[in-house]
Amino acid sequence: MGDCTVELDLDGMAIGWLVAESATNGDSSSELVAALESAAAMRVLDSESPWAVARKAAVRDMLRHGSYKPTGRAKPASEYLLRTAVEGQVPVINVLADANNVVSLESLFPISIIDLDLAGVDRFVVRRGRAGESYVFNPSGQELGLQDLLLVAGLPQDSPLATPVKDSQATKTSPTTRRALGIVYAPSSLALDLKSATERLAGLLQKHAGAVVTWGVLPA
Repeated sequence: MGDCTVELDLDGMAIGWLVAESATNGDSSSELVAALESAAAMRVLDSESPWAVARKAAVRDMLRHGSYKPTGRAKPASEYLLRTAVEGQVPVINVLADANNVVSLESLFPISIIDLDLAGVDRFVVRRGRAGESYVFNPSGQELGLQDLLLVAGLPQDSPLATPVKDSQATKTSPTTRRALGIVYAPSSLALDLKSATERLAGLLQKHAGAVVTWGVLPA
């Protein structure tokens, strides 16, 4: 993981992590756009299949904790992405975002991508949100309440930066992003699928962003 470390100490879940260095986050190639369109078309065909229904339920169960209920606007980002696919509205954004969306559509796992330079730290922990925690998640200043929600926080300040629902506006990637941390969230019962999804994302970023990528899963 180079100089970047991620800690996980939560029962019942696993994460895939990857660090992309020296990335070029420009417009996606026609090949990556085709992969995104293919993943979206595949999910449109089986959005209510037994596999998809079970996967959505497993991810929701992973998020359900304490006061947090993964319904309505609190649903995981993977479900929002699935809905955009069904509606024929999956956007083409840039390499990091599009590669993220390819893998999230294929796996139905939510994924966070954090700009490491904007984060200003290289140590992170995946934990549950505490009472009173929140962050702004879009340019208009809307806030996401984080109590009991899974989140990624930057250490040593322990500041929340991303969740499986919406990532913080403060550390979202842009065309200028060169270093990024990716986190794929999954129940521990789906660790093998998680490993495959993380490896898939690493490969897309190596090929299409020209990034030097290290990756792994936790628990190992």
